[in-house]
Amino acid sequence: MPDRLNQIYTRSGDTGTTALANGSRISKTAQRIEVLGTVDELNSCIGLVVASLECTQALTPLFTTIQHQLFDLGGEIAIADISYTVIEQSEIEYLESNIDRLNQQLPPLKEFILPGGPVAACHTHLARSICRRAERHITTLLLDENEFVNPHSAAYLNRLSDLLFVASRIIVLRQGGKEVLWQPREHR
Repeated sequence: MPDRLNQIYTRSGDTGTTALANGSRISKTAQRIEVLGTVDELNSCIGLVVASLECTQALTPLFTTIQHQLFDLGGEIAIADISYTVIEQSEIEYLESNIDRLNQQLPPLKEFILPGGPVAACHTHLARSICRRAERHITTLLLDENEFVNPHSAAYLNRLSDLLFVASRIIVLRQGGKEVLWQPREHR
């Protein structure tokens, strides 16, 4: 395979624009770049989750697959072409089947859960909140009639945030921690 990045810096973005994978240049403040940056941040945070897993290393292959899928999603956003889609219904179903599989191992949820517990669970909650932001950004792009976004990508991020929530609960359970349950003001 030939080298993909021969030169790391190009100086072409020094004036506030950046190149999409299709060759066009857009402002670094464009909504499409906001989506790309947030998906990249999410992927980095999931890497942090994987690095912090201890006795829950069984989740590592799942998170690694998700990281590859997020990179694919970023490619879709960067290419910005209706003829190029990678995220399909099958990726959404992959997340759903894993949500169902993991959720069966958990006690019923009777209260809201605060982000907390072991470090890996906290990182997973952070990834979930970044995922929700990515979903909001991609939805803004999706609703812009002048832009193309694969609708499966928005659904994928919605489902991924659900999976990250369930995964955080699994991590707490497997690492022997306790979930931090929200207490209404009158009960604190």
